[in-house]
Amino acid sequence: MNSIEILQKMIGEAQNIVFFSGAGVSTDSGIKDFRSKDGLYQLKEKYPVEYMLSSEMFYRHTEEFYEFYKRNLNSLEVEPNITHRYLKKLEESGKLKAIVTQNIDGLHTKAGCQKVYEIHGTIYKNHCTSCHQFYGPEVVFQKEGVPKCEKCGGIIKPDVVLYGEMLPDCFLTAEELIEKADLLIVAGTSLTVEPASGLVRSFHGKNLVIINQSKTPYDSYANLVIHDSLKNVFSKLTI
Repeated sequence: MNSIEILQKMIGEAQNIVFFSGAGVSTDSGIKDFRSKDGLYQLKEKYPVEYMLSSEMFYRHTEEFYEFYKRNLNSLEVEPNITHRYLKKLEESGKLKAIVTQNIDGLHTKAGCQKVYEIHGTIYKNHCTSCHQFYGPEVVFQKEGVPKCEKCGGIIKPDVVLYGEMLPDCFLTAEELIEKADLLIVAGTSLTVEPASGLVRSFHGKNLVIINQSKTPYDSYANLVIHDSLKNVFSKLTI
């Protein structure tokens, strides 16, 4: 059997699947990843991209933070791709129990998936740093300058995990779900960013599958490794 047939067989036999997604899942929708030759880390900015997306940048240089954030992370008009749509069908079949994602673009939810754990947060949730009033993404992306709270005038902050910040509580839930899964499919991530990449070490189930264009540090631990685009893989799978 070829790798697609092996993956199809693993999915067919599994009863408790968790899908762990990285930036590569969204590239087929036109969103840049981070570490590829065309990724965000290749941008020439005033500061390194890691600093542009840090909590220190947000609080010290708020205007410049938002200029970068709005220019590069606005996915409101972006549509889910074949991988997101496949996962929706897999969830509807009852086999897929959770999607754990590093992505903040909201595309899994936009595709209709229900059990999504966004361990790096999402652009769709924002709050006032003063009174904690909740705001949707429109107030951030559709207004000029630094977004301010309509109630108290405080600065609005995206509920995304910036460099230097703690991960949300759902990280622990994601860890528990991965630990209980019988099939973990890791896709579109280089698995080099801790502590998110360390979630793979929580898996003790039957089959670990890694799908990524390039090699990852966890390839040697996987039962199946596919170095291909996600579009090529998920366009050939059936539910």
